[in-house]
Amino acid sequence: MTFMSIGGFPSFVEDMKVFERERLNGHYGVCAFVIGNTLSGIPFVLLVSLIPGTIAYYLAGLQNGCKQVVYFLSVLLSCVMLVESLMMIIAAIVPNYLLGIMTGSAIQGLMILLAGFFKLPSDIPRPLWKYPLHYMAFHRYAFQGLFKNEFQGLKFATKNNNIIVTGEEILRDTFEVDNSYSKWLDLLVLVGMLVLYRVLFLVIIKGTEKVKPFVASFKLVSPKKTIHVMENPNATPPTHGHYLV
Repeated sequence: MTFMSIGGFPSFVEDMKVFERERLNGHYGVCAFVIGNTLSGIPFVLLVSLIPGTIAYYLAGLQNGCKQVVYFLSVLLSCVMLVESLMMIIAAIVPNYLLGIMTGSAIQGLMILLAGFFKLPSDIPRPLWKYPLHYMAFHRYAFQGLFKNEFQGLKFATKNNNIIVTGEEILRDTFEVDNSYSKWLDLLVLVGMLVLYRVLFLVIIKGTEKVKPFVASFKLVSPKKTIHVMENPNATPPTHGHYLV
């Protein structure tokens, strides 16, 4: 669902075009646009997260507890809003449809690969890929939070029922999840990253407004043109009393 949210990039570009036109007319400021854009998108994103998330949750046979369901939907909602915030940042920098979608897909793909699901954290190369990219990917905190939400508190028996394996042991040994802190902290990190992305979006728009007049001043200054006048050697020189027009 987070990767599919990239498809909304063209609408984000159109929103930026409308904002630039209305901003020039003095209808509202940058802060009002960012806050309004965030609040107006919440109902739609909430429905997109709630309906498919609820269907998928019970079809997969996950825990039936109310807290687990609410946590699952909260993480999904935060992730979808995070991707929308990321694409709004890209729309503010790259107004081209194709290039923006390619940029967003590349960033999303890199985050997914380094989040710790396809490749365990211990197998990720430390220079650059793990430090800092692994910890910058919001998917890492979403995966860890959802793993804890499902496995913590459960117990599993072996075939002979001789050994009991706890969910915490599976998290530690199989998924390499850090059990030293609560799953709610992972959700809090996602919410914090969401706020950070929106603030970064605000800063980029503000910075663009400051830079555009500076760049336009260079475009208005045209280089001096030199006019070359060539004499025609075959022309008849003017005589006294005659003038060439």
